[in-house]
Amino acid sequence: MPDTANNPNRRSWLPVSPDSDFPIQNIPFGVFLTRDDVITIGTRIGDTAIDLGALHQLGYFKNIPLTDDIFLQDTLNDFISDGKKTWRLVRNRIAEIFDEKNETLKNHEEHRNIVLFTLDEIEMQLPVQIGDYTDFYSSKEHATNVGTMFRDPNNALLPNWLHIPVGYHGRSSSIVPSGIPIHRPMGQTMPVGATDPVFGPSKLVDFELEMAFITTDANQLGEPIPVEEAEDYIFGMVLFNDWSARDIQKWEYVPLGPFLAKNFASSISPWIVTLDALEPFRVESPKQDPKPLPYLHFKGKKSFDINLEVDLTPENGSPVTITKSNFKYMYWNMSQQLAHHTINGCKVNSGDMMGSGTISGPTPGSYGSMLELTWRGEKPIKMKDNSERKFIDDGDTVTMRGYCKKDSIRIGFGEVSNKLLPPFNPKKGKK
Repeated sequence: MPDTANNPNRRSWLPVSPDSDFPIQNIPFGVFLTRDDVITIGTRIGDTAIDLGALHQLGYFKNIPLTDDIFLQDTLNDFISDGKKTWRLVRNRIAEIFDEKNETLKNHEEHRNIVLFTLDEIEMQLPVQIGDYTDFYSSKEHATNVGTMFRDPNNALLPNWLHIPVGYHGRSSSIVPSGIPIHRPMGQTMPVGATDPVFGPSKLVDFELEMAFITTDANQLGEPIPVEEAEDYIFGMVLFNDWSARDIQKWEYVPLGPFLAKNFASSISPWIVTLDALEPFRVESPKQDPKPLPYLHFKGKKSFDINLEVDLTPENGSPVTITKSNFKYMYWNMSQQLAHHTINGCKVNSGDMMGSGTISGPTPGSYGSMLELTWRGEKPIKMKDNSERKFIDDGDTVTMRGYCKKDSIRIGFGEVSNKLLPPFNPKKGKK
């Protein structure tokens, strides 16, 4: 099944600005609430949201094997379960419908009024029901920085790191879409010089610049997914901010790893960009030395050239871009992560989410967390109002963006942007 949606010469009859993340070659998938308070599955071209449920009901997906209600749901899980062939057929058809040379919908005003929305007429939702969430730790630069800070600079990486994609199981219930505020978490910490822990709000709230991939139903219990087949079970990718409380983490993570320091909140961008849309932006992964075990061997280009950046905006202040990085720095790629995740027979379902782990590049300006950017707070970041940040303050907004660009085509993810609020106060607002 050829992918015709990626044709770089294709243009849409919908308006698309030259610097848009969402040209007709993208066609991401998401879930939104319409102006009529109806939740639907949709896509986006330029700044126009497209109701795929309505488009399907009007007959525009004729001859594609889809159930009548496939786009009339509040999650993408069932559509993702239909598999890669269906995803590609649907993307190709959407590209045809909105091609500048196709006048079928373009000249049908009644249908256009039903199907098309401006962005201020919709409210984006969480695109999938996330049954399980796994976070990896796959940036060599990030792992080296953290190991240097907290252990031995000469042995920054633990012995297993260069042999397996290290990961942990996170909490899916606290993953939220862009725009939802995050409360500063409470928990136990061990102050420097103290002999007993104290309870209170985290003082070292941090972001983690990550991306995540969404899977389809991939295997039976007990069945490994071969590394060369892994991408067949990856629907697409989102931007991912895995919020962290570094002081809580430092006290709790030995012996079993992250817990309350991570599970209080993670944020994702609402549009899922398919692997098909990212195909033109493949690049080589970093060289792996020592060579991994055979089940992690792969051929070809398994990474993607995705430019990433983070803005930090104080309350009522101006944004400052504090880092610029790239997904291509990841030491362990998505195919290896999924193959390793299932080598023991772990079952993977539609809508499961796999976080990349913090993405840090080789230079200080490309680090993926405040922990690294300020080097444990020793090198504060200056805001435009001359205030300084060692970590995230209440009222600050963290905004992540990501995009690929090659020749005249730009494919982007939009943004994930969330504000940090003070700790939750159950009495506030009650009479």
